[in-house]
Amino acid sequence: MMFQALRYLLALGGLSLGVLHAQVMHLEIQPEPLIQGVADSHMESLERLDFLVSGLALQHVDGSWLESRDWFAYYSLGQKRFVAQADGIPASRFKAVRFVVGVPEPQDKADPNLLPPDHPLHPNVCGLHWGWQGGYVYMAIEGRWRQPGKELSGYSFHLAKSPNTVPVEIPVDFQGGGPVTIKLQLDSAQILQGIDLANEGHSTHSRSGDPLVPKLRANISKAFSLESVRYDLYQPTENMSAHDALPAPTSTHPLPLKISRRLPQVQLPSDNPITQEGVSLGEKLFHDPRLSINNTQSCASCHDRSLAFSDSRPVSLGAEGQQGTRQAMPLFNLAWSSSFFWDGRANSLREQVLLPIQDKHEMNESLDRVPAKIADLKDDFAGAFDSEEITSEKIAKALEQFLLTLVSQDSRFDQAARKVALMTEEEKRGLQLFVTEFDPARGLRGADCFHCHGGTLFTDHQFKNNGLDLTPADVGRMRVSGNPADKGKFKTPGLRNIARTAPYMHDGRFQTLEEVVEHYNSGVQRSETLDPNLAKHPVEGLRLTDDEKRALVAFLKTLTDEEFVSPPAKPKIVHTP
Repeated sequence: MMFQALRYLLALGGLSLGVLHAQVMHLEIQPEPLIQGVADSHMESLERLDFLVSGLALQHVDGSWLESRDWFAYYSLGQKRFVAQADGIPASRFKAVRFVVGVPEPQDKADPNLLPPDHPLHPNVCGLHWGWQGGYVYMAIEGRWRQPGKELSGYSFHLAKSPNTVPVEIPVDFQGGGPVTIKLQLDSAQILQGIDLANEGHSTHSRSGDPLVPKLRANISKAFSLESVRYDLYQPTENMSAHDALPAPTSTHPLPLKISRRLPQVQLPSDNPITQEGVSLGEKLFHDPRLSINNTQSCASCHDRSLAFSDSRPVSLGAEGQQGTRQAMPLFNLAWSSSFFWDGRANSLREQVLLPIQDKHEMNESLDRVPAKIADLKDDFAGAFDSEEITSEKIAKALEQFLLTLVSQDSRFDQAARKVALMTEEEKRGLQLFVTEFDPARGLRGADCFHCHGGTLFTDHQFKNNGLDLTPADVGRMRVSGNPADKGKFKTPGLRNIARTAPYMHDGRFQTLEEVVEHYNSGVQRSETLDPNLAKHPVEGLRLTDDEKRALVAFLKTLTDEEFVSPPAKPKIVHTP
């Protein structure tokens, strides 16, 4: 048979203080080749994959097992139910996870109507209880298949009835007692591997003596594999969109974002749902030089991933070699911004992405010319937006979707906050200086950075005059607002990945973090619009010692998210019917 492999992720996650909770489970974004199986049968689709899990156990490194009591979970591909929960995991090291696909015999024969309405085994929750026959379906996998030359048909495999439960054990090294997410892949192609629908039958309900049952049980036992271990907690996907959000185009598949609960709750655009197809198209457009006038420059030309999507030049050069006017800002955590560019001239990310294409100092192209230049992408636009028509609005929406996925949240500082990494004493001293006021009269000696760069995003998203000596040609925010009170004010950049985004400031004047720290220590220029939190400092500056300045730089380097700035794996996209 021919079958397109679809992967399903099972996640068991955790909170700190010794409590383990379920975390985000989602479909892996991975294209799978067709798997050649038995001839004369052809899998067309997977339309249902529901299953019950029980008996979670974790193996200590000494070989003993920590076993759960009355632990059950229900997973459903169709319902996008990808979450399990387990509480009370101690601060121990573990080397394996074990569970059973199915339900133990006592619960299998018990009356499900007596269960609480939110229990995983309640008939209204899982839909896997056989009702008048009694007992549960442990796993239901259903879809369509076509035998060459014949009508489209269906397959329906239901594994049920004790003792047909399937034990699964996966080696996994992880530390309990803190936030942890264990992701396991479930390869649905493996479940049906080697089953010849044409000759062996295309359904089973686990009747006595059914020869397909042993095959299913053997396949299921081998279908799970470890995807990853993450020590974090993520925001519920359903909370990221407004209640009145528009539905995604019918041809698309959702792409849930993994955003840490340590970051502020995010609100995604209500009229541009993030989908696998939209993000894939946006990434293509981001790297496509045809968006420039002479087909030589893409967005990625000035936004290098290894530099946290920034530019190593003080100001970028345009497609025709023309010099830009400001340093290219890094691109990450854009979902929390309400204005864009150093002067905030764009009020939305969707507006922002089109301006560099048209800017004479940058790509210098007309939006009217772009659709014809990228006409070969019409199938990508059809997949992302249910229409082959290429418009500037769709280009903006696709780029917006891709950029919204650029979330940086796993630096060593974050790992230390989750107690899965350590900071050096010098780095800790730098952090203390970072978050401490400079107020010697009250016994406070700090660098006073947190007023503008506080919170887990390390920015207040405001426009501030930070004491640079200004050039007459660039008055900052005032150029947009027309208000003299905004003279010299520029957007506060986030400090995540700051060690990768040199040079610094809106004009790239500082090449090193040491220069930046020295500016705030002794180089602030006084003016009428200087930010009050800088103006309150003595004229002679903060008077930081050399050791204190080194400590600040050491702390700032802990904000680098190595995974974020590393080249990503090839996009992994799964399409389910």
